Amino acid sequence: MRKWKRVEGPDGPRFRSALAAHEAALLRNLVTSVVGMLDERQAAAPADELEAITGMRTGNSTPPEDATMGRLLPDFFRPQNDHPAGSAAAESLNGALRSLHEPEIIDAKREAAQCILDTCPAEGGRFELTEDQANSWIAAVNDVRLSLGAMLDIGPDGPDRLPADHPLSGHLDVYQWLTVLQEYLVLALMGQS
Repeated sequence: MRKWKRVEGPDGPRFRSALAAHEAALLRNLVTSVVGMLDERQAAAPADELEAITGMRTGNSTPPEDATMGRLLPDFFRPQNDHPAGSAAAESLNGALRSLHEPEIIDAKREAAQCILDTCPAEGGRFELTEDQANSWIAAVNDVRLSLGAMLDIGPDGPDRLPADHPLSGHLDVYQWLTVLQEYLVLALMGQS
């Protein structure tokens, strides 16, 4: 991956970079996998008979059981201390918020992912993004990083290295590559590239 270059133009800033063919293929495959997981989650939502009347979609009211989806779609509310009504109050609030907002969150994640699929050159090479596209890239790359981080069990003090013979050591390298890709794009957006 080449470092991101910010170019000022009459229509606003543009962000240029280039990916090798294997980098583009890897990124596209990872983004497609995340979209597939989001599609499965949305397909598992209960049918809402009132959607046709109200125009409001509802989603799942229960949190994802899968750790990866749990990182992509976390709870909305975490009590700071024990609630007098017990944990049922927090679960009820999370269920209601999740049911109301999860469809829109999934749509936004899917839209950001589609931006990568639309702008990342399939065979690698140079490309250019608008500011809105760059923000979509940051969001979608973050979703891929969250997914890999859940798989690798990366927390605040996550591993910097895994033993070479560890079955997931290559995934950690990909996670770190995505971190650099995202960081350099953020810096370019901030005008620090």
